[in-house]
Amino acid sequence: MASHPIVELTSASSWAMIEDKFSPYAKETLAKLVKFMLDEVFPAIRVAHAQLPTDYDARWKTIIPVVADLKARAKQLGLWNLFLSKVHYPKFGVPLTNLEYAVMAEVLGRGGSLASEVVNCSAPDTGNMEVLARYGSPEQQQKWLVPLLNGEIRSSFAMTERFVSSSDATNIRTSIRQEGNEIVINGHKWWISGAGDPRCAIHLVLGKSDPNSSDKYRQQSIVLVPANAPGVKVIRPMKVFGYDDAPEGHCEIIYDNVRVPLSNLVLGWGKGFEIIQGRLGPGRIHHCMRSIGCAQMALDLMIQRVTDPSRKTFGKYLYEHGTVIADIARSRAEIEGARLLVLSAAQQIDKYQAKGALKEIGIAKFVVPSMALQVVDRAIQSFGAEGVSQDQMLAATWAGLRTLRLADGPDAVHIQQIGQRELKRAPEITKRNTEIKKKEKALFEKYGIKAHL
Repeated sequence: MASHPIVELTSASSWAMIEDKFSPYAKETLAKLVKFMLDEVFPAIRVAHAQLPTDYDARWKTIIPVVADLKARAKQLGLWNLFLSKVHYPKFGVPLTNLEYAVMAEVLGRGGSLASEVVNCSAPDTGNMEVLARYGSPEQQQKWLVPLLNGEIRSSFAMTERFVSSSDATNIRTSIRQEGNEIVINGHKWWISGAGDPRCAIHLVLGKSDPNSSDKYRQQSIVLVPANAPGVKVIRPMKVFGYDDAPEGHCEIIYDNVRVPLSNLVLGWGKGFEIIQGRLGPGRIHHCMRSIGCAQMALDLMIQRVTDPSRKTFGKYLYEHGTVIADIARSRAEIEGARLLVLSAAQQIDKYQAKGALKEIGIAKFVVPSMALQVVDRAIQSFGAEGVSQDQMLAATWAGLRTLRLADGPDAVHIQQIGQRELKRAPEITKRNTEIKKKEKALFEKYGIKAHL
């Protein structure tokens, strides 16, 4: 076990638990991925940042050379579209389960957004490809899914709206209506990831198509909008704690009387909620998988820092001060626990699809990013001022993880849903304990003991 490459980047104990669930193909792919990360991706991270222009306008028009080269290399190695499981997408997927991909996503998470992009496994493209693979018409799949799978284009998912409490997606106001053989879209979106990328060719837009429907979950539809369609106005990229995430960005967009063919409707009128539930479930767990990798990366950096003899203070190693050792121990324990949550959710998706794993996905969604934030924060503290600077990837990692507590539904929504789900068990719990009490009473009487309760 110790010789397997997974141990280098994750956890020997976790791997021991799941190794027998990995197919020979998955083990071979994982080994190739780990080698690719160590030999080629990790050394390229700082290079990619250096190749991004400092000129503001140029940042949004640049395809980073080292990223393009790594994509070509990943394709050559067969490390491509690893997220799309053949179990659920037989026509387009790769022979990996969600559990197998969960481990690979953790490895990718250690390389930030660059690592996921170079193997064509980065959001929002992953979720959009799943939507098109599951719900798209053959025409839509040929026109948009195939180029996305090939990495020829990128995409965005336009759901969140400005001036609207978007944690409740039934609040969305963007209008989608039919006029003859066309669909007309009017709306104001923001935080639309990927829309700033020069390769972004298609927006999946969620809007309200039937505001008068008695079923509030049948009022919405999803339409495919080409990024260059007349009336699509990218207003500005939003910044996350000062980071603009160029060239992909998270953009504010106005759709001003945008017209697309009726054939650009996905699945059918009123199917928007059905689609986003199918999309967001796997997407949420993918984020959690990568977050485990972020936390593991931060812990490794912290351990290296506090054992560096050149960083001694007052004659002692940093780990000999204060609560550093306790912080390392807590971080290790928290990562191990969170990883089990993620692996459990991935296995549930494999067995029952996303709808059958809502509880596991929801718990992971509000536990894992918060855990990773704590671990990264401890690592930042060990680096002092350097930890919050651009010379370490910790600050950018923290900003991305903090965003995850809002993305795909804020923590409060998931906590509320899990709590309500638990409360539904009350009648069953009460019934079971009532039966136990009856049997308990009978035993007291049998043995002539006076009950005090």
